[in-house]
Amino acid sequence: MVSSVPPVDVPPQPWTGRFDGEGPEHRRWWQAVTPYTPRRARAGASASARPAVILGFGSDAGVRRNKGRAGAAAAPAAIRAALGPLAFHLGREVHDAGDVTVSGDALEAGQARAGLAITGLLDAGLLPVVLGGGHETAFASYLGVAGSAEVREGLQVGVLNLDAHFDLRDEAMPSSGTPFLQMARAEAAAGRELKYAVVGISEPNNTRALFRTAEDLGVDYLLDEDCSAEAARVFVAAFLAQVDAVYLTIDLDVLPAAVAPGVSAPAAYGVPLPVISAVCRQVAASGKLLHLDVAELNPELDVDHRTAKVAARLITTLLG
Repeated sequence: MVSSVPPVDVPPQPWTGRFDGEGPEHRRWWQAVTPYTPRRARAGASASARPAVILGFGSDAGVRRNKGRAGAAAAPAAIRAALGPLAFHLGREVHDAGDVTVSGDALEAGQARAGLAITGLLDAGLLPVVLGGGHETAFASYLGVAGSAEVREGLQVGVLNLDAHFDLRDEAMPSSGTPFLQMARAEAAAGRELKYAVVGISEPNNTRALFRTAEDLGVDYLLDEDCSAEAARVFVAAFLAQVDAVYLTIDLDVLPAAVAPGVSAPAAYGVPLPVISAVCRQVAASGKLLHLDVAELNPELDVDHRTAKVAARLITTLLG
C-alpha cells in the first residue's frame, strides 16, 4: 500500500542555505530535501537506505502544562534552518512532510493527528524524523509507532530516551513530563509491556517518587555522572539486544547547558556531546532504528543557535 499524504497543518516550506553549485559535490541539505509525496519504500531496502521523512510537531502546550519555559513550538523551523546549510553526505533520500501544529492548549488532538501521520509513514516503510516541540512530542510518536502495522503484528519496539528526566510524572493532565507513563499505561492496556531505557538521568532533577515509578516499571537507566563513553556503549548494546526495533527520542536537555542552552530546562551537568553522538551512531549502526524524534529546543532562548545546530548535527549522524 502506498502511503497517503500525512494530515499536516502546515505544508512543506522552501528550504534555504548557501549555494556553491548544482552538482552532487556541492550539495547541501536545502538542495537535497524535497517535499514528501505519497510513496512506498523499495521492498527489501536496508534500514540505512530507507527514505527519511521529516515531520514537524509545533507544540509547547505540554511544556506550559509542565511549568517549563515556553517557546518549543517554533523549534521545527529552527532545526530545518540549521540543517539547510549543512553539506549533504547521506546515502538516502530525505523528504519534508510539513508540520502538525498544536493550537492553544489542544495538545491531545495535535498528538492524535501527528500519530496518524507517523503511522502512515511507518506503514509505507519510511523512517519518520519528527522535529518537536516539547517532549510531549514523545507521546505523539508513541501513538504513531503503536498504530503501525508491524507493531500490531508483533514487532517488539523498545523506547530509548536520551534525557535528564524520566518524564514519568503521574498528573491529571498530560504534559511534557508525562509521556512515558502514558506509554506504559497504554502498553499495559494493549497487553504488552513497555521496554523503556534512559541515558543521562540527573539524580537531583528527578524525585524519589519518579525513581520509584521507574523501578516499578522496570525502566533501565544510566545516570549522567556515569555516562562515560564505554558505560553508555555497554548500556545501549544491552538494550538493543532485547528488542526488535528502536524508537529513539532525544530530549536536548540531556546535554550540558553550555552546549544546549536553548531548552526549557538547561542541564547543570549533562552528558557530553561526544557520548550522545556515539550513542546515535551505535543505534543507527544497529539497523534497528524504526523512528526518531528530537525534542525541547526553544529557539527564543538559544544562544547563537547552538542548540539547533546540535540537533541538526545529531540528525545527520543518525541518518548518515
